[in-house]
Amino acid sequence: MMNAIQAVFIAAGDSSRFWPLNNGSHKTELSLFGRPILYWTAKGLVDQGIEEIIVVCKKNSTIPVLTSFQELKADVKFVFQQEALGTGDALWQAKDFIQGPFFLVWPNKIEAGEIAKEILEKQREGAEVVLCGTRAENLQDFGIFQMEGDKVLSIIEKPEPGKEPSKIRRAGIELLPEDFFSAYEQLPFHHATDIIDALNLLIQKKKTQLIVKEQLSSLKYPWDAFALMDALFKSRSFTPEKAATAKIASTAVVGKDVYVGENVKIGEYTVIEGPAYIGEDCEIGSHNVLRGPVNLEKEVRTGAFCEIKNSIVQEGTHFHSGYVGNSIIGKNCRLGAGIITGNKRLDRGAISSVVKGKKQSTGLSSFGTVMGDNTRVGVSCSIMPGVLIGSHCMIGPATVVSENLESHSLLYAEQTKIVKKKGEHI
Repeated sequence: MMNAIQAVFIAAGDSSRFWPLNNGSHKTELSLFGRPILYWTAKGLVDQGIEEIIVVCKKNSTIPVLTSFQELKADVKFVFQQEALGTGDALWQAKDFIQGPFFLVWPNKIEAGEIAKEILEKQREGAEVVLCGTRAENLQDFGIFQMEGDKVLSIIEKPEPGKEPSKIRRAGIELLPEDFFSAYEQLPFHHATDIIDALNLLIQKKKTQLIVKEQLSSLKYPWDAFALMDALFKSRSFTPEKAATAKIASTAVVGKDVYVGENVKIGEYTVIEGPAYIGEDCEIGSHNVLRGPVNLEKEVRTGAFCEIKNSIVQEGTHFHSGYVGNSIIGKNCRLGAGIITGNKRLDRGAISSVVKGKKQSTGLSSFGTVMGDNTRVGVSCSIMPGVLIGSHCMIGPATVVSENLESHSLLYAEQTKIVKKKGEHI
């Protein structure tokens, strides 16, 4: 029966490529619409009748304290991976709870509910293993399906450029039989990507089906969160409404595709173009422009003459005035008057960022900055496109930030002092 199937979420990684938003937590703890991404993945499965979810976390994870899990009508259990030994080892930690076929899910799959429905249909037709793939161009970071017509032959992990067996990558949600663990135990040796070895054993022995989706959410790099925000705005999880306790100035213009939470204040002559989510207790100043898609978590504040476009802002962050475009700002940041985030190259080309010391194309022609938690930026600062700024940083006034800034850094522009004596001309 469908409701007997369990789901295992793998949330044990360090999310190192998601810096600076990992900040000691898993990347799926980033909040959208007042809930962590992990919650939206779980909700999709619960809506399909999944009643038990096992979350595999890393040691000392903060995920078990997420209060949003209490809202789900499901039994949520937590197990811990003591060392970062790969996905196979993480899944092994859940084996004592598994009682039959189960979903293996990367918890950034906000489309998990609709995909699960298709997977369960394949199971009812007799499939024992149901995999999900999506078409992609950048294939070197993923497991790629080797196909013969519609039949899956194997999965090749991180193939060399030019040696990819197809353009269909493993998408991060699949239905596996309980005896996956027997296959995993039979492996001659274990390593960081040994889950692929175990899956290949199952593919050889079990009736396997593959569902291919043209586009699915991914959350490898911080800028991937923009696509997840867009998908949530288009989903049934977004319901535009204005709370009765919200105070909206009579001169403000708030579009119909906007959610305004409890106790929100919106100042005079402010214009909000949807889609937009404004969380509870936010204060939006006068003469602001918010151009959707925009996601402001709770207790975000802006001063007068602030413009925010296509951005995600986490709870407790305050802006004075300026322009923030195509950016993601962490929790409890303070941005002074005149802040500017550049979000376009002069040649309008694709913007790159440096991730773990390596230049990485974002594939985006509009991309500002990503800023970690508790960072402070002084007045009249400019941040160049694609720059990543860590947590707990301090950026002095009139500073141009043109390269990544590690967490706990201090950056300031050295001022040139011009002294004019009385009666002299400059």
